Amino acid sequence: MNHKHYKQIEEHIYSETLPNGLRVYVLPKKEMTKTYAIFTTNYGSIDQRFVPLGEREFQTVPDGIAHFLEHKLFEKEDRDVFQDFSKAGASANAFTSFTKTAYLFSATSKERENLQTLIDFVQDPYFSEKSVEKEKGIIAQEIRMYDDQPDWRAFFGTIQSLYQHHPVQIDIAGTVESIQDITKDDLYTCYHTFYHPSNMVLFVAGNVDPEETMTFIKQNQAQKNFEDPEPIQREFPDEPKEVAQKEVTINMPVSVPKALVGIKEHDIPTDPKEFMKKEWLMDIAMDYLFSRSGIAYERLYEAGLIDSSFSSESHLERNFGFSIIGGNSKEPEKLAEMIKVELLNLQTNSIDEQNFERIKRKKVGQLLRAMNSLEFIANQYSHYQLLNIDFFESIEWLENLSHADMERFTKQWIKEEELATCFVKASE
Repeated sequence: MNHKHYKQIEEHIYSETLPNGLRVYVLPKKEMTKTYAIFTTNYGSIDQRFVPLGEREFQTVPDGIAHFLEHKLFEKEDRDVFQDFSKAGASANAFTSFTKTAYLFSATSKERENLQTLIDFVQDPYFSEKSVEKEKGIIAQEIRMYDDQPDWRAFFGTIQSLYQHHPVQIDIAGTVESIQDITKDDLYTCYHTFYHPSNMVLFVAGNVDPEETMTFIKQNQAQKNFEDPEPIQREFPDEPKEVAQKEVTINMPVSVPKALVGIKEHDIPTDPKEFMKKEWLMDIAMDYLFSRSGIAYERLYEAGLIDSSFSSESHLERNFGFSIIGGNSKEPEKLAEMIKVELLNLQTNSIDEQNFERIKRKKVGQLLRAMNSLEFIANQYSHYQLLNIDFFESIEWLENLSHADMERFTKQWIKEEELATCFVKASE
């Protein structure tokens, strides 16, 4: 078992890659009263075209299948796994994103029992034709519910305006129509391809003994048989730098219109350190402009263009990335135009050194405070491990960023053809 001590944040990570390829990480936090564990697979909604395990030809599966699979894993032939966690005093959940699917629990007692439940149910799929058909109605209802939410429609409307071909433009849950094509065999194909231990990360944090926890997990895995791991072949369409549509409008019943501006990222670094560098620089630039203390936020607020719904966020992954800025506005066109002006102005009016250092210190402080959360640590560490990045090491990379790095970044970050706007307006 490997042990790494991060002196800067006084954390200890114990890790091991098991014979079946599963990467296991244990973070002991004796001062905590609870334990949190998350079991993550490197498989999300964008993984629609791939070569199934043991085959040679690419296959395309229906939109929304990763999310569908997440739902179905909790249902076994004789029970619902949520009941197992509940009986053992644990709170369990799961989520599917563009790039990963994760299963998790938190508990203050019976940690070993709950950890076994987590590992075993994820590694023991059961799908029947009857249960798959039943689930289609449940997920269709969930999709319709999200389709009625203006914030969700605006978010995906912005992504769809940015991307021409990449599957990130497709709703994570798919569509009511696409999920009708999902079969039991499709679910097993995706499961056996993407849920192999070698494509997964297990992270356990809290009041646990690292040696005992690792031994328990190794014994659990030794009792199971898995096919030999194979590199997963995924295929994504070529995506141009230009956005799909400069402007889209969604009409639905809203009392106040919305305006969101999207930035389409490109030239995403493959080197882990450079990847994190770009992510930190994006985050600092967005903070400088659009946080509550940001210079652009202040101007937008004084102009009466925004309210408390205004926000900004950035996402960066291996083969796509985007930032989205906006919110409710009585003058959505004017808000969108001002946001774009502020973004493009960064090319010539970069962040001054004093503000850069201030925001950098702020980001480091936020990270260190977040280290008090088991959920934050486990989720972030697992996410970045799937990108082959050590999240704890990346804090030092943030501290070492220079003002010159930021100046180089802002000069080439945003171009007019990489911006798109999504409006949500009241139906006439």
